[in-house]
Amino acid sequence: MTLHCLALRPEPGLAATLEKARALGLAITGCALSEIRAVAWECPDPAAYDGLLIGSANAILHAGEHLSRLTGKPVYAVGEATADAARAAGLTVALTGSGGLQGVLDAISGPCHLLRIAGEEHVPLSPPQGVTFDTVIAYRSAMLPLDPAAPLLASGEALVLLHSAATARHFAAECDRLGLPRSAIALAALGLRIAAAAGEGWGAVHTATRPDEAALLALACELCQKGRSIPVPPAGQS
Repeated sequence: MTLHCLALRPEPGLAATLEKARALGLAITGCALSEIRAVAWECPDPAAYDGLLIGSANAILHAGEHLSRLTGKPVYAVGEATADAARAAGLTVALTGSGGLQGVLDAISGPCHLLRIAGEEHVPLSPPQGVTFDTVIAYRSAMLPLDPAAPLLASGEALVLLHSAATARHFAAECDRLGLPRSAIALAALGLRIAAAAGEGWGAVHTATRPDEAALLALACELCQKGRSIPVPPAGQS
């Protein structure tokens, strides 16, 4: 059976995912299951910080007027898309990660005090010795209904790409609301925490080998080539 991918990211990430997936030859449909909204925040004294810790391009895109006060601070970015957004905003990127924000933090040498600009839902981090950070919330995700994707999900041919735990939880709730059988749907998640947030009962649950989109799309390519004949692993594993 041929699988058809379904991406649920908010814009502008959704359009980027669709472009990358189609360049790889994947059959994919997009359905934004959330939209990003700015949150009012107060910018602390820039002089107190040695740099900015950024885990999503949304932190740059929705930071608002306060970002202009921080343009002199080097950015430690989770990945290329975030680094590109920072550069477009006039910021200098000091480090670009490829395996999650914790890996970026671990690569920073102290003493260093950072300002983390984050979303309302963000992953917990453990800074290495000599590195500290404060967190401000600049955006949040507002959830949207799943109805436009219901026919694809009901077909039993969908491979759903999950980029965040919040989306995974909302997706599961929406499937239940619409009466869509979880057992007919396969999931591919960016990480174990995201896969676990979707809960149980799915036809298959797979996780990327590392927490970045290139790995997630590589996983999707592999699964689509194999179809639904592959063994179903325990939830949260691949």
